[in-house]
Formats: sequence, structure tokens, C-alpha cells
Amino acid sequence: MNANLATSTAEVLRARLATQLIFFVCGLGMASWAPMVPLAKDRLALNDASLGMLLLLLGAGAMLMMPTSGWLVSRFGSRVVMAWAALVMALTLPLLLLLSSTTAMAITLFVFGSAIGAIDVAMNAHGLQVQNLSGKPIMSSLHGLFSVGGLFGSLGLGFLIKLGLNPVYAIGSIALLMVIITITQFRQLFPVDVEQRVMAQFATVEKKLTEGKQPFTWWNSSVLFLGLMCFAVFLAEGAILDWSAIFLRDGKGIDAELAGSGYAAFSVAMATMRLVGDKLVVRLNGRTVVVGGSLLGAVGLVAAVLSPWVFGTLLGFLLLGLGAASIVPVFFSAAGRLPGIAPTVSIPAITTMGYTGLLAGPALLGFIAHHFSLAVALGFVALLLVVVALGYQVKGKTYPY
Repeated sequence: MNANLATSTAEVLRARLATQLIFFVCGLGMASWAPMVPLAKDRLALNDASLGMLLLLLGAGAMLMMPTSGWLVSRFGSRVVMAWAALVMALTLPLLLLLSSTTAMAITLFVFGSAIGAIDVAMNAHGLQVQNLSGKPIMSSLHGLFSVGGLFGSLGLGFLIKLGLNPVYAIGSIALLMVIITITQFRQLFPVDVEQRVMAQFATVEKKLTEGKQPFTWWNSSVLFLGLMCFAVFLAEGAILDWSAIFLRDGKGIDAELAGSGYAAFSVAMATMRLVGDKLVVRLNGRTVVVGGSLLGAVGLVAAVLSPWVFGTLLGFLLLGLGAASIVPVFFSAAGRLPGIAPTVSIPAITTMGYTGLLAGPALLGFIAHHFSLAVALGFVALLLVVVALGYQVKGKTYPY
């Protein structure tokens, strides 16, 4: 850590822990929606295609907010953006369980998605600054806490309801936990002046490497490629978030209260792998992690679809989680170190394209499921992961990690 940044080792460690907890909050809030999807489908009397169109609003909110989030982070600091976004997520969660109007649900999902988009950009930008000061890879461990939050979110609501707690109180408890963590960790995160000094230091080094190059636009080939790869992987994660509960309930006959176990299995694997993912990247390299992880994820999805047993389906979701766990952190690390491109520009760019997977994904998969089957839709996602593996095998060796 550089002394001229006037940031002590203790402050960096506190900021790292606080950032991990914000990732946890994001995962908790986002995954709490997963077990509510079948309930919303029944409450609003929707078919698969109509549900897909409704889910489109969540991704639309995220995608539209992400480009703005980069500007907000650079102006106000990532911790302010993270705090407001987390609070909005917490306040809208109970509404997603209660609303019986399709229009009201659409608006609320759009707001919920906007908050997810804002916090995603801010926490990844902040994580990169903490990583720069730490001098070692930490992005995978940060995303590991997101997956831990996903585990608690996917199982927590159903578990509390199974215990006899009123569903409103159950989701209210989750929302309250999100608020408490956000408020208590806010001051441990880097303020905007520290973030600006960190970026300025690394920008000085970067400038020497990039003199004479053209100004960055979204049409930069490296950013476009990483964004398209993110699109496919986010689509795979979104498929499990939005459709695994319905697949388990309607396709495998599991109880509605336990339908979140698919996303839970996925999250357990993601959390476990991401907590060791930084060491894996150092030992193997980013390209090997992406290629191998994509192929493993594809195998897992195929197994989940073809297995005649619920256990086999859960095992398939677990394999997808193991494979996909470290892919997105590698993409973010590569994007944050692209020559000539500031992280506050490259991160929102590839994140926006990635979240387009969450935008197009629910509608696309819903359309495929409505005309064919949900199993065919999940098989299509497996095919996209194979494309990621092949593409990154060729292109991935050119990126810094």
C-alpha cells in the first residue's frame, strides 16, 4: 500500500470487510426475490411468456441505471451510491411479496432493478479501489460474499415461513437486516476523496502506457468482447435466479416453500468457490478459470435438465455455481485494468452489457419456455456457456489480470 494515499492498513482492512458486507447485502436482497417468483406468478395469474415480460422490467431498471451510476460514483463516491441503492432494495422487497396489480409489480420491479444496477456498479468500483490498495486479488472473495447473501436470501424467506412466521414479517426481517448492515458499514467505506486519490495514482501510471491512443468509447473492441461474455454469464445466473424455482416446482414437483433450494445450491457453490477463487486465478490464470468454469457450468445445466431426480437437478445447479463462480470477477478485474480506460468507465460499460443478459434473459427464456419448454430454455443457456469458453480460449490471453 502506498503511503502517499494517507490510508492505513487498518483502514484498508475495514473498507474491505465493509465492501464484503455490501456485496452480501446485494446478494441477500437479489436472491430473496427468487422464492417469490412462483408466488408472484400464481398471484398475478401469469403464463411463462407473460412472467418473462414482467421480469424484463427488473433487468431494464438495472441496465438503464448502470451508465448513470458511473457518473454518480465519480461525483459523489461509491459509498453514497451503495448506501442509497441498498436502502431502496430493502424498501421495495416487501412490496414484491404483497402487490396484486401487474402494473404495480412492473413499476416496483423496475425500481428494484434500478437499485440493483446502481449498487452493482458502485460496489465493484469500490472493490477495485480496495484491491488496488491491497496489492492482491480480492474481487473473487468479494463476489463470494454476494453468493453467501444469495444463499441466505434464497432459503431465508421460505425457511422463516416454514417456521410459521407471517410472510410479511419474514420479508420485513430480511429488509431490516439489509438496512442495519448498510447503516453500520457506511463509514468504513472509502469516502470520495480517497477513491479519487487512488484512481489518480493508478491513472498516472496508466497514462504513460497509453499516450497517443484514441479516447475510449463503448465501441472499444476489448470492452465489447468482455461485455458480451458478461451478457452470457449473467444470463446463466439470471436463469437460475428467475426460473429455477418454477422449474423445480412445476417440472420436478417440489413444494413451493422449498423451490428456492435450486438457487440455494447454486449460491452455496458460488460462495465456496469464490472464497478461494482469488488463489485459483493466481495459480491458474484468468483465461483457464473462465474457459474451464464455462464448460463445467454448461455440463451442470445439461445435467439439471436431463436428470429425472430432484437431487440430480440440484447437483446440476451446484456444478453451474462452481463453474460460473469466478468468471465474472475475472471479467471485472480485466476490465478494471484495460490500458487507457478508467475503471469508472469500463466497469459500468461491461456491467451494463452484462445486465442486458438479465434484461433479455427473462423474456427470451420465457418465450422459449412458452413455445417449447423450460428445459429447452435452460439448454439454450448451456449452449451460450460453451460459446463463452470457446471465445475466451482465443481472446482471453490478451487481457491483464
